[in-house]
Amino acid sequence: MRRLRDSLQALGRRLHCSDACRQAAWRRRSQAPREPIVAKPDTVYQCPMCDARLIGEQYCEECHTFARRLGPGGNCPCCDEPISITELLQPEQFAARKRQKTTRGR
Repeated sequence: MRRLRDSLQALGRRLHCSDACRQAAWRRRSQAPREPIVAKPDTVYQCPMCDARLIGEQYCEECHTFARRLGPGGNCPCCDEPISITELLQPEQFAARKRQKTTRGR
């Protein structure tokens, strides 16, 4: 998207080389502000330096590093430590099950 005044001399009051460039410039100026991506409150993170687990916080205050995402989870009901759902389930429970064909009304 080149502007007319960047490459050529302006012809009258025209600022853009075509209507498409004018529309693209208006869209860039008029975009709605995007909301920042924030940590989800039900996601478990683990610090790579101290192995501390955090719920809903991506930044480890002790090590001053960003933690890696383990997945959705919460506090363990037994020990109250953060635990992810993937640690509770076996890998074969994540595998897709084959659906059995059923005959309804036939």
